[in-house]
Amino acid sequence: MKSNVKKPASPGRVNRRSQIVAATEKLLRTRGLANATTRAIAEEAGCSEGAIYVHFRNRMELLMAVLEESLPDMLAPLRALEQATGTATPQENLQRALAAVHAFHCRVIPGLCALFSEPALLAEYRKSLSDRNRGPQGAIGRLRRYIAAEQKIGRINQAVDSETAATCLMANSFFHSFTGLFLGSTTPFGPFCSQFIAMVLDR
Repeated sequence: MKSNVKKPASPGRVNRRSQIVAATEKLLRTRGLANATTRAIAEEAGCSEGAIYVHFRNRMELLMAVLEESLPDMLAPLRALEQATGTATPQENLQRALAAVHAFHCRVIPGLCALFSEPALLAEYRKSLSDRNRGPQGAIGRLRRYIAAEQKIGRINQAVDSETAATCLMANSFFHSFTGLFLGSTTPFGPFCSQFIAMVLDR
């Protein structure tokens, strides 16, 4: 039985998998999903089409790798958020976590939007998320638990509904990312995020 564990690249050896993922992400951003063919990806990555299938079983698996490549950058601050109860201020803690969420959204939105042009691929991706219990509900849950924990020690207004607040904060990040990419806007997220957090927490 073939192991799914990927062996680390030898010293001095080109990390072809990372190159393929980076090439795919670039093509999705610049040329769209329809033009992100295995041939185009191979040309961009400087490898053969066959090399793609050494690392990915199919196109769906490759696209999932692109969409999830930056997950660790988002998850680390969210996990840290749950340990931050009672430290700094809720405003500072949430803004730090949401900055990571926003960076993640900015990176994956082009790929997510591209999936709508291929309904079958989108359906497959939805099923994959469902089977692995993945999706925005995970990040929303971490935000909700943090807000509820701060409410218990009196640092966030008890009248705030933690589920609604967490969902609004997540939606705020996604909407700011989407409109920025769609309109080519460079409006900084930090000040916008700070004001929105204060409004949602009623502080």
